[in-house]
Amino acid sequence: MTELSFGEKYNLRTKRFAVQCILLYVKHCEKSEELRIIGRQFLRSSTSLAANFRAFTRGRSEAEKFSKLCIVLEEADESVFWLELIEEAELMPSENFNYVKNKAIELLKIISTIRSRMKN
Repeated sequence: MTELSFGEKYNLRTKRFAVQCILLYVKHCEKSEELRIIGRQFLRSSTSLAANFRAFTRGRSEAEKFSKLCIVLEEADESVFWLELIEEAELMPSENFNYVKNKAIELLKIISTIRSRMKN
């Protein structure tokens, strides 16, 4: 079996993350109006992260790739933000979303590192 390229590996990883976020929303975000609203924002940013990473891997130039990666970083940071709001407002037990939050933080760190290396 051949090893996946960087782009293939992270396309799968970000898509898997988006699916986990969709499932989290479906399972837990219908409990209150506040959670529905914040959950929708989280759903948008987390799925956008995956879609824009895919666009990053298909970029036609380094400038286009860098621009898409900046969007991916913004969406990753926003996803973490919405999860922090859910946590701090105590809208959902943390055990329901800690796994997804940890994955979001991991992706944020990885994407931030990639962007820093591309800058240099």
